[in-house]
Amino acid sequence: MRNGVRPAAVSLLAAVVGAAAVLITARATGWVAKTTLRTVVVTEPAPAVGASAPAPSPVAKPLVGNGFDPARIYAARTAGVVTIYAFFGSVSGANAAQGSGFVVSPDGYILTNSHVITTAGAENGTVHAAHEVYVEFKNHDRVPAQIIGWDVYDDVGLMKVDPASHPLVPVPLGDSAGVRVGEPVAAIGSPFGNENSLSVGVVSAVHRAIDSLTGPLAYKLTDAIQTDAPINHGNSGGPLFDARGRVIGINAQIKSDSGQAEGVGFAVPINSARRSMTQLIAKGRVAYAYVGIGSEDMTPTLARRYGYRLGYGALIDTVSSGTPAARAGLRGGNRQVDFNGTTSNVGGDLVVAIAGRQVRSADDLVRVVTEQLRPQQRVMFTVIRDGRRLRLPVTLAERPSNRQGVR
Repeated sequence: MRNGVRPAAVSLLAAVVGAAAVLITARATGWVAKTTLRTVVVTEPAPAVGASAPAPSPVAKPLVGNGFDPARIYAARTAGVVTIYAFFGSVSGANAAQGSGFVVSPDGYILTNSHVITTAGAENGTVHAAHEVYVEFKNHDRVPAQIIGWDVYDDVGLMKVDPASHPLVPVPLGDSAGVRVGEPVAAIGSPFGNENSLSVGVVSAVHRAIDSLTGPLAYKLTDAIQTDAPINHGNSGGPLFDARGRVIGINAQIKSDSGQAEGVGFAVPINSARRSMTQLIAKGRVAYAYVGIGSEDMTPTLARRYGYRLGYGALIDTVSSGTPAARAGLRGGNRQVDFNGTTSNVGGDLVVAIAGRQVRSADDLVRVVTEQLRPQQRVMFTVIRDGRRLRLPVTLAERPSNRQGVR
């Protein structure tokens, strides 16, 4: 596994493992014949491309009061949470995935995870949309949905239903940039097909970097929200609410020895999901800026040992040929060293700022490029090289192997 995690110790699963992972049965639903489990198992948004995110319904307002009342959150929001059934082939006898989602606008847009409605995360790496998708509301009424698009980097999927097909109760979106460790949260979804189930917990950590569903390219989703609220197979794509009933994340992954909830779940931050949704509505795809470097954290002890002036920043390991970084003259490491129990590639440029935004770690570099910059933009990289501070202009490209898209 990536990130040095021993395969025998921990497995990272897409939460239901979600949705595009957990298959449903004819006995339970009358739709397919056999139950199997398929394991699936990257704020200041970039400017919108010709469209803005759909506005929440006027009735979907934050709940009043400072206390955490899970029963009140459930009563106010459960009508806006849906169960999703995605069929990969004909409905009769086909593989089907079950996950969760939530209504975000009165005109029918529904957010979920990309791995709920596509084959994202499958071993062959090729992403295909489900042939048919249905949404089931709290009263068990099912309606067909259209897949608008998906983003495998941030694991965001967007669908749309006809607003005339069922009364819609959108839920309000919050601001994930303000989420704090220790604040209470509530997750609503359909674990193991048990529709409209509530689980509660707290935010265990913020700014986590988790793997996106991009196979060997190993892009990261930064700023994921870690929670101890139980997240199980079928929860994928469902909302994570704050105490005021605002969505702060989309439940997406669990980290587990057993494959079941063990207190370490991750949600896609809603600010990232909102950015993806805005571009999917406008163009059916999401464009990410791309530099073409690999980096690691600079630390004070590493800086002292190998003669860097600063004990923070993103140390460039590698520069891929033919990329914006290579054309701009950024330099990667020139020798591998073992130091303090880790292997580092030293001798490269130390990135300390991009476009005037401070970079204190490798995650900061990813965060700035992914969330605040856009393809074709020309920006200044401030680096430390051989003890000197340099400013190098870099014209960004679009992230390659962009397997997002429309059906």
